[in-house]
Amino acid sequence: SSLRCNLSTKGSGAMSGSMPKDKGSVMFAVLGYATCSSLMLVVNKVCVHVLPAPSFVLLMQVSSAWISVKACGLMGLIEVDELEVPKLKSFFWVSVAFLACIFANIKTLQYCNVETFIVFRASTPVVIGVADWLFLGRELPNTRSSLSMLALVVGAGSYMYTDASYVVHGYRWVAIWFCTFCFDQLYIKHVVDSVAVRSNWGRVFYTNLWSSILLLFMTLTLEPHVLTKTLWTQEKIAALLLSCALGTAMSYFAFLCRAAVSATSFTVVGNVCKITTVLINIVIWDKHASVMGIGFLLACLVAAGAYQAAPLRTVEVSSTHLMSDKDNGDTEEGEAPSSPPAVK
Repeated sequence: SSLRCNLSTKGSGAMSGSMPKDKGSVMFAVLGYATCSSLMLVVNKVCVHVLPAPSFVLLMQVSSAWISVKACGLMGLIEVDELEVPKLKSFFWVSVAFLACIFANIKTLQYCNVETFIVFRASTPVVIGVADWLFLGRELPNTRSSLSMLALVVGAGSYMYTDASYVVHGYRWVAIWFCTFCFDQLYIKHVVDSVAVRSNWGRVFYTNLWSSILLLFMTLTLEPHVLTKTLWTQEKIAALLLSCALGTAMSYFAFLCRAAVSATSFTVVGNVCKITTVLINIVIWDKHASVMGIGFLLACLVAAGAYQAAPLRTVEVSSTHLMSDKDNGDTEEGEAPSSPPAVK
């Protein structure tokens, strides 16, 4: 006879207290992230419009995030991890991946319009779905999910074709962004699953602390002339404060959502946020989409709703083999073998 068990990462037991388990908690994490992400794009657009210093805006967002989180932790309002060298090492690369993805995003948008960028982003779940299987122990997407991802790409491409021109120059930056984005989604999911933290706020603290240090040098290098000439008004301060508050919430829900769902599912949710933002822009800004264009965007939302997350792979373990290992003293009671059997 054989036993079947989930193939999980080495840190599956980490931070069980803040890892969403039931459907209600998962839905809370997904809706929280989707709401913050969709609004964040609009708020950032307004903030950078009144304060044309994007590096400084991002620096204020990440700095206010870790400072406010640590302050609340010191007051006993939330549980926040202390500074530990192993965690600092792990989350340093999370911050590097995060900032590299943002930089590549900005460079990509210099050479292609937003609608074209969304089409490239809509295709990323196809690659990440396979990488989830290769590196993170997930099954390959089933037929329904594969068709859902394909429909998402087709819908986004159809909207671009009907309501916007296809504008792409500098394919090198598009390719760099694509690879960086896929690495960002996979590596951060790996760290979330494998690095034990006391609460989700610990992830927010570590990531934003490192990001603020890295962004400080970038801001001092790129934007000192803008900041010295800036005339601060109530409008600029209000926009900056709103973006900082939303940025902290966004960071919290992003990590909570990454812990709750697979890397591919997280990417699909992110794509839905981008499409939702386009719909918001159509309503708010002076941009009139055709009925067909709006129909394609709504079709993208329906396609994303049909996506089903791939479960963790299972392994077959011979019960006779397990008993033999136990009798020989190779493993302690309740402890898994040091090297898992081959996946079947």
